[in-house]
Amino acid sequence: MPFKDDLLARFRWIDGHADIIGLLADGEILAGAVKRLAEPFESERVTKVGAVEARGLILGAGVALVLGVGLVAIRKPGSIHPGAKVVRVTSPDWRGQESILRVQRSTLSEDDSVLLVDDWAETGSQALASRSLIEDCGASYAGLSLLVDQLQDDVRTALAPVHAVVRADELPPHTLAIPDGLRL
Repeated sequence: MPFKDDLLARFRWIDGHADIIGLLADGEILAGAVKRLAEPFESERVTKVGAVEARGLILGAGVALVLGVGLVAIRKPGSIHPGAKVVRVTSPDWRGQESILRVQRSTLSEDDSVLLVDDWAETGSQALASRSLIEDCGASYAGLSLLVDQLQDDVRTALAPVHAVVRADELPPHTLAIPDGLRL
């Protein structure tokens, strides 16, 4: 069975939330996800993989190993990492909340081309802020690789190239009633 079909067959919602952590607990799904996230960028000159904690770091570490490059952690509040940092505040996410993202400045240079990896992008707020962090460190942005793409077309264009294993509208339906104005 093709990986995308297997992912969709195993995908589930729990209390209205996508169970990505449950999917990643399955070794076949984890290995397949990492492979599919890396494939579109194997022939590109990627030198680092950037990933936002927490689930993005899980996938990003695997993609970095497949591509044979380093991992750059994009951290959220409460994390500890030494040295000078570049900081960005995201635009509001799907819950209407802003996040503070940080990257250790010394992990990137002008010689780096960075692939951003994450599990899911709803509004693209974290991806856009991460791209800004990458570029402010002097590195170039190589693209975005996602398990699930829920981006609006204009945001996807701003983050191009974007590769996704599935689009959110391909996921099986869930039964939670969603208040007006909220998206999952």
